[in-house]
Amino acid sequence: MCGILAILDIDPARSHPAELRRQALAMARKLRHRGPDWSGIRSDGRAILAHERLSIVDVEHGAQPLEDVRTGCLLTVNGEIYNHQELRRGLRDAHLFQTRSDCEVILYLYEEDSPRAFLNRMNGIFAFVLYDPRRDTWLIARDPLGVVPLYLGWDRNENLYAASELKALAGTCERIQEFPPGCYLLGSEREKGFQRYYTPAWAEPGHVPDRPADPTAIREALQAAVHRQLMCDVPYGLLISGGVDSSIIAAVAAQYREARVEEEDRGPSWWPRIHSFAVGLEGAPDLAPARRVAEHIGAIHHEIHFTVQEGLDALSDVIYHLETFDITTVRASTPMFLMMRKIRAMGIKMVLSGEGADEIFGGYLYFHKAPSGAALHEETVRKLSKLHLYDCLRANKSAAAWSVEARVPFLDREFLDVAMAMDPAAKLPRNTASGMEKHLLREAFDGWIPDEVLWRQKEQFSDGVGYRWIDSLKAHAEIEVTDGMMRGAAERFPVKTPLTKEAYLYRQIFESHFPMATAVNCVPFEASVACSTPAALAWDPSFAGRADPSGRAVAGVHRDALG
Repeated sequence: MCGILAILDIDPARSHPAELRRQALAMARKLRHRGPDWSGIRSDGRAILAHERLSIVDVEHGAQPLEDVRTGCLLTVNGEIYNHQELRRGLRDAHLFQTRSDCEVILYLYEEDSPRAFLNRMNGIFAFVLYDPRRDTWLIARDPLGVVPLYLGWDRNENLYAASELKALAGTCERIQEFPPGCYLLGSEREKGFQRYYTPAWAEPGHVPDRPADPTAIREALQAAVHRQLMCDVPYGLLISGGVDSSIIAAVAAQYREARVEEEDRGPSWWPRIHSFAVGLEGAPDLAPARRVAEHIGAIHHEIHFTVQEGLDALSDVIYHLETFDITTVRASTPMFLMMRKIRAMGIKMVLSGEGADEIFGGYLYFHKAPSGAALHEETVRKLSKLHLYDCLRANKSAAAWSVEARVPFLDREFLDVAMAMDPAAKLPRNTASGMEKHLLREAFDGWIPDEVLWRQKEQFSDGVGYRWIDSLKAHAEIEVTDGMMRGAAERFPVKTPLTKEAYLYRQIFESHFPMATAVNCVPFEASVACSTPAALAWDPSFAGRADPSGRAVAGVHRDALG
């Protein structure tokens, strides 16, 4: 992942461009953890584009901002365009490419087509700002599901800012908001506001897919997605949580490794051998299954242990980097944050992860309570529309904190069009032979990973790293937050008032890092049981009295359910 920062709509009568350039350099510096390999900046009297690069593709020549030498258009991008070679071949005109970067093609797509048209041709994860000095306009866009973060801000002079993370805008912008996924904003048509370009048929309101369930189609589409996302020029790794989703991604990736390098006396070679990673407290439920999968696929496995105290000590850093106070996200991000530091220390710059499968296939344990296929599908669409606030944010920012890029093949737009078009009744656990969540996905990869992992019950990541982790967080909050503080919670935090001591603790840390009033608007705050949306709470009367996002909150389904 890279870091981008742009200042647009500069009015020289109100702002001095040279001073803004110095300011942009300082703001971009706050994003350098996302891109420590090189820094770039381009500016004129109307716009400034800065870039902090993590070099993954075209390591030698892909520095940004990128320029179309014929038009003078500038581009700063955070992301990966997996089908960039296909897009190059499809260009109508001859263009003067300056690099082998997968992102440079965006400059020429802009020249040849409308934003809506060319954005829908791109398969990738991205957030970008393109500045067109000829027309004194700009284009800002974000990938379909918001895998890559992006924020907008406005200073007191009404200069417009775009940045990869909230922290770059803190202290400068009076107003801040998240840029919505699947949308673009065009400067010459700014009165129209955000324009949605990503409108898949399966997400249309009231639409219930009816394509017959097809495990073979699922398998082939996911294989293609993983193959696309292995595009890189640096060593990569696999995250194996011990659950079915990450294990399947790891098994598919292992299929595509170019060669095996035998271990020598000096130890294993980093490249092209596949290395896998798992994290947890000593004896955590996820560790043994992760180890078993790694052995099965022939990966060199690294088991990273952390202590409760190490996790507690990292909380402030985690909330600073994640820019959220959402309970589930903080719980799950802390182990991932610690693991990513070790991964980067071992020389890995890109990892494949299993985010998204639960949202697509109804994998959370509360989906056992879904009353119908239509209700399940509606909930999966809701969950996917909110992923940018939760799992995508966790995966991206936990990794980017240590200059690692996390890729998520389950959220590949071509794979989504296959998996989300199938009859959702086939995803209902009670309609399947096994009676388990994600039966369709498990069936598609029967034989690819050990059966004890393939058919293992869902564990949310924050549970799987060790049940003691969540219990310790609650105990720590009991010490840090007094009853008196909770009684005054509504006065201290009148917007999105925390309901538990754990929530209060995270909110307090968040505001120490991001005290501006509009920062809180970028953080989700809604009732949930086991990661459900509020709408799904109506599925079971027992959900009404429970407000814990842990999977153990689903009594009668989780084997070790909370009392």
